[in-house]
Amino acid sequence: MSTTGSMTATLVGGLLLTAVLDCGKSSPLFAADPATQSAVAPPNIVVIFMDDMGYADPGPFGGDPKLTPNLNRMAEEGRRFTDFYVSQAVCSASRCSLLTGCYNVRLGILGALGPSAKIGLNPAETTIAEVCREQGYATACFGKWHLGHHRKFLPLQQGFDEYFGLPYSNDMWPYHPGVLHLPMEERLKRWPHLPLIEGNEVINPKVDEKVQSELTRLYTEKSVSFIERNRDKPFFLYLPHSMVHVPLFAGKEFLGKSGKGLFADVMMEIDWSVGQILETLQRLNLDQNTLVIFTSDNGPWLSYGDHAGSAAPLREGKGTMFDGGCRVSCVMRWPGKIPAGSVCDEPLMTIDLLPTISGLVGGSLPKHTIDGLDILPQMIEPTPPASPHDALYFYYGRQLQAVRSGKWKLHFQHGYRTLNGREGGTGGIPVRYQNATIGQELFDLHADISETTDVSAEHPEVVQQLTELANQARAELGDNKRNGAGSRPAGQLNE
Repeated sequence: MSTTGSMTATLVGGLLLTAVLDCGKSSPLFAADPATQSAVAPPNIVVIFMDDMGYADPGPFGGDPKLTPNLNRMAEEGRRFTDFYVSQAVCSASRCSLLTGCYNVRLGILGALGPSAKIGLNPAETTIAEVCREQGYATACFGKWHLGHHRKFLPLQQGFDEYFGLPYSNDMWPYHPGVLHLPMEERLKRWPHLPLIEGNEVINPKVDEKVQSELTRLYTEKSVSFIERNRDKPFFLYLPHSMVHVPLFAGKEFLGKSGKGLFADVMMEIDWSVGQILETLQRLNLDQNTLVIFTSDNGPWLSYGDHAGSAAPLREGKGTMFDGGCRVSCVMRWPGKIPAGSVCDEPLMTIDLLPTISGLVGGSLPKHTIDGLDILPQMIEPTPPASPHDALYFYYGRQLQAVRSGKWKLHFQHGYRTLNGREGGTGGIPVRYQNATIGQELFDLHADISETTDVSAEHPEVVQQLTELANQARAELGDNKRNGAGSRPAGQLNE
């Protein structure tokens, strides 16, 4: 865990243990390396963030390569990150961490905020957009926001110059499968109509299936226009797609095109969107000075079966902190800077994007504590160095469920949802999960990527070391009903 406070570090059994001494003050320990970054001109930044895409859905990670030629190209011309994680395997929590460089539990954003939520990302937090805008960057968000749908929490109040998209998940509407058996009057009490927002204003209060089928195209067209309009100045583009979250919708040009079902059609359209971004950058001669990052907010929603993707060979999916839920496929492309066709298998996380981008654009780190670290060396060096993290922490809700350090991942006793080998649903209707429990178990992810064989008895010293790391996280970030010394409140509607 990193902070912007001063730290002490002790090497114990090959694991770096850190102790927070004084949070809130800047520390050179985690500052970007000026010698490394001085050779890199401030680039444009594009972050494409998928929703519920499985680790194995893109071609470069085991999916059907015929469906994703542009993602294949990104991997051929850039670097695959095979051990890349999100902080929590659910929508709002994951997005919070990507944009702020903080574990979501530090900021009080848990789960998936719905239409009745009265909280959001605290405006006092610093986002990537704010870091970039302070350096003269144009900033835009086109897609799913899901960090508070009230005006005070929307993107224009969080550092973005432009916004177009849905305020939360596209299934949060009166056609949710859980309420289809009810009359519309009753449905609306739980799920109001889904709005489409531009800037701070609702431009369509009742998104229907036709609009849903156009979202990927609309987000892409907005993104291309933004790049074209800002070709002569640096820009940060955040493109958080609504897909492949259920309900699935593909544009008319892609519906049925794959011949392999609706999910494959949607993946083809997403890949088309990636291609449009790459083509625009090349056409405008911006390619060599633009970092493009493609990743996802969590793993697949397995209960939806043929409308969900795959995390194979990882265990479980969305809603769990097994790697199938929180390890996501990630590709980064930056011609001339990131080695083509390369791979990084070091444990990294979306929390690392803010400090890394801050260094690239010449920005300053937030004055408050953050958890991410600068991973530019892991991005651009021919042989990626070891992860700068002593450990990565995996919470679900407020419970610390696991910790990873190096190749080791230790789960603490916790419950989780599972299909237990059963098939998921069909046609957009999910099946029910079962509840299961795992005890304290240690996995060697290099030898056992599927987290199936507990090796804690053979490595008690590793269990002890990871437990010590976890106790530091509990003190700083909390655990269940225990409050962390470094946690901060979410934004409140009535403040």
